[in-house]
Amino acid sequence: MVRILRSDKIKRGLERASHRGLLKALGISDEDLEKPFIGIANSYTNIVPGHTHLKALAEVAKEGIREAGGVPFEFNTIAVCDGIAMGHEGMRYSLPSREVIADSVEIMAQAHQFDGLLLLTNCDKITPGMLMAAARLDIPSIVVTGGPMLSGSYRGMKVGISNVTEGVGKASRGILSPEELKALEDRAFPTCGSCNGIFTANTMACLSEALGMALPGTATIPAPEARRVMVTRKAGKEIVRLVERDLKPSDIMTFKAFENAISVDLALGGSTNTALHLPAIAKEMGMDLPIEIFDEISRRVPHLCDLIGVGGKYDMEDLDRAGGVPAVMKELAALIHLDALTVTGKTVGENIADARVLNHEVIRPLKKPLHPQGGMAVLKGTLAPKGSLVKTAAVPEKMKVYEGPAKVFDCEEDAMKAILDGKIEEGDAVVIRYEGPKGGPGMREMLSPTSAIVGRGLSESVALITDGRFSGASRGLCVGHVAPEAAEGGPIAAVKNGDIISIDIPRRLMDLKVPEDEIQRRLASWKAPRKTLKGCLAHYLSLMESKDL
Repeated sequence: MVRILRSDKIKRGLERASHRGLLKALGISDEDLEKPFIGIANSYTNIVPGHTHLKALAEVAKEGIREAGGVPFEFNTIAVCDGIAMGHEGMRYSLPSREVIADSVEIMAQAHQFDGLLLLTNCDKITPGMLMAAARLDIPSIVVTGGPMLSGSYRGMKVGISNVTEGVGKASRGILSPEELKALEDRAFPTCGSCNGIFTANTMACLSEALGMALPGTATIPAPEARRVMVTRKAGKEIVRLVERDLKPSDIMTFKAFENAISVDLALGGSTNTALHLPAIAKEMGMDLPIEIFDEISRRVPHLCDLIGVGGKYDMEDLDRAGGVPAVMKELAALIHLDALTVTGKTVGENIADARVLNHEVIRPLKKPLHPQGGMAVLKGTLAPKGSLVKTAAVPEKMKVYEGPAKVFDCEEDAMKAILDGKIEEGDAVVIRYEGPKGGPGMREMLSPTSAIVGRGLSESVALITDGRFSGASRGLCVGHVAPEAAEGGPIAAVKNGDIISIDIPRRLMDLKVPEDEIQRRLASWKAPRKTLKGCLAHYLSLMESKDL
């Protein structure tokens, strides 16, 4: 029986003679034309530390594909380093880049009719963008992430990006000298790879595994280790087998798989940005994943992992040595769907049958969690009628019920200046608005102001509320994704300096302590500020304005 491949559309029949000729110009033989064509979507760039080694890994992936009987074709996508884009106009481009990445992978796969895709990725928007493309195309696909960076060392401590960003706040107080801050920045990023904690990049890597789209163990192997090469070669072989079995994302990324991913996210204490990315991936699969599901699962799945990024002391290398994502899922076995299918061709239950937790300090037992509920909560109330998100695992216990006066800023830069100038005092509620998907546009991350608050010693007394979002490295009482956003005339647009804001995480409430008729009176005279935009941001805003977020 003749095997029918998707790529036959570009290589079989008299009318495809010119197509075959062009392929032969690449060195493709007649024998190769009988094999599956595998696209490698490589997000290599030498501006992003998490991606500088992906060029070499792509060569390893090609070896695996050839060994399994496929023909590899490499192409590139863009990649934004959120750390470098943070705190200035460049961050407006990070979230829009996700859509560009998804579109570019779709374009290359459809134009050249690849039989399967190996998605070589690592950082914040790149991994979800590639997963969106895989869902949209629904051809056999496998995710290979580049792995986490090793931690740096400074004065005997493990350090990374959060130490440096928080060091800025300390330097502004005189706690760190400029020389000490420089020494910290010189030592905090010692290798290639995604930043060392359970920030957005590593969260999405872990969730790629939990979704069943990456081989077990892929997410946590440190970028510099030889095992990273091994798992990449294995994935190259596996994608050819996926094509042979015609095992597609729609077989793997089911609703059960998304529930598993959310459960792992909450157990890890992962980034709140997953509440943007998982629904976007699910939408490409034709599924609705409302924000409320994160809160619902959080009430039954405990926070198990004491990781950097949620105020913990262990890094991604420690998580890897403790057993990685398979061990976390083994600990969660009673709470997840073990029958969900994965890229191994086996179920989650089969994949984790031999997994075990090797360090119960890093991955706590289910019956002795760090926190009885998961690491994220959805808050609603008069300030966020449609909801908001808080990374509960990173909130000090004393701040889980809070009330304080607002200090309002219409952009991140103004808030940052006020924090560093010492104008934010204990008990204040810093409100940063017009930074949402439409108001930004681009929904900037707020790592700079949140880290400055920590660095100035205010993380246990000051709240930060925004219609923007937070970095996975943010910690403290940080409430983001406030909806409706200010640019849509949400109540956050009506907040004035001195208004009292009340937050009650256990009761899932966030209220503006202003009478409802006064809020409506203020909004009646409100006008949305307009920004002059062009290019990518103008296009992105037009897309956002067509959506009800």
